[in-house]
Amino acid sequence: MTPAAALAVLDSLDTVRERCARITQFIAAGESRHFLLDRGRLDAAADATIEVTRRRYPALAVPYHSRWRHFTAGGIDRKTELDAALRDRDPADVARAHFDLATIGVLLDAGAGPQWRYVEDATQLTLTRSEGLGVATLRAFLAGAFSATPGEPARVDAAALATADEAMLSRVFQVAPDNRLVGLAGRAALLRRLAHALEDRSRFAAQRPGAWFDALTRGGAAADVDAADLFAALRHGLRDVLVAGPWPGAGDCWPHPAATAPEGIADGVRSPALPADPTAGFVPLHKLTQWLAYSLCEPLEWAGVRVTGLERLTGLPEYRNGGLLLDTGVLRLRDPGAAAVAQAVGGSLCVEWRAATVTLLDEVATRVRHLLDRPDMPLAAILEGGTWAAGRALAARLRGGAPPLTIASDGTVF
Repeated sequence: MTPAAALAVLDSLDTVRERCARITQFIAAGESRHFLLDRGRLDAAADATIEVTRRRYPALAVPYHSRWRHFTAGGIDRKTELDAALRDRDPADVARAHFDLATIGVLLDAGAGPQWRYVEDATQLTLTRSEGLGVATLRAFLAGAFSATPGEPARVDAAALATADEAMLSRVFQVAPDNRLVGLAGRAALLRRLAHALEDRSRFAAQRPGAWFDALTRGGAAADVDAADLFAALRHGLRDVLVAGPWPGAGDCWPHPAATAPEGIADGVRSPALPADPTAGFVPLHKLTQWLAYSLCEPLEWAGVRVTGLERLTGLPEYRNGGLLLDTGVLRLRDPGAAAVAQAVGGSLCVEWRAATVTLLDEVATRVRHLLDRPDMPLAAILEGGTWAAGRALAARLRGGAPPLTIASDGTVF
């Protein structure tokens, strides 16, 4: 298998689900030294999800889980302000700006830490976590913090991001000695890597994330875009931007011995003729890429482009969705003391937690659809309604908002 073919395997959404399922089965078989799995508690996870969904969206008109939800923090529809800033642009250029904002918003949306706060000047609201990061990013975007194009502040381009540093992000996020933000240096480095990628015209003809809109829709002429094609375009564009894991170019991809069958075994049958697979023992998760894919669905639809095949995307393996599973007892730590120890993102405990989250979210979603009698409710809506919100609500009730596990993050995965 060539290096390019190996990366194609690790970039596949099918591979994400298949290898996460293997790790989940490894836990279910009692082979994990970290977790026990009790599928009998999946109904409790579904019930918690439904309770929060009905409270937040009584008519069950649930939007997609995306970065755009955070721009409405405090019940304020800030998109109207964005629309006003873009009112003189044609529809395709509005979509490019939406792509720009969603991209920068997602890449800066890693864990903020429990102490960080953002005070929005326009409303004097004090916001935290994802909402605070989202509103701060939107305000900076409208003010031209990510644009080097004169007269066009609501834009993201390579020249502006190339100079991103901790001082710049400290201004954007109001960081101070008494208001520290987790992973500040990692976020700044991420923006500089994005700048380098944007300079590659073979990936970004216009040297901005908005170039994805043109590549996917032929400048807005396409009637639909398949979610798998959207994901593939993002993986290609962000190849050397999201460099979290140990496999060069594979991004959010981590080693675990249960990720694949033993060498020489396929479907339980041993065959010495099977070629060695260099991707064996690695599980791709691609959380940020999929979070961005979900967050670009609405800009596509606003531009009149239908997104098909949305179910190919997986649940997001992060600490709210994973927290729901721990806090409802679907997953249980063998050693409860491990919850107080900072876990490495690439460590086996964190990899197992995140991989099981992908698999078990599909199982929770099946129950939620049945109980709500909404067989066509997309996973993107169940996440929003939903599993992410239920995980946050349980964390607030049980620990004042802190997740059930502590992850040592540099701000580029969580």
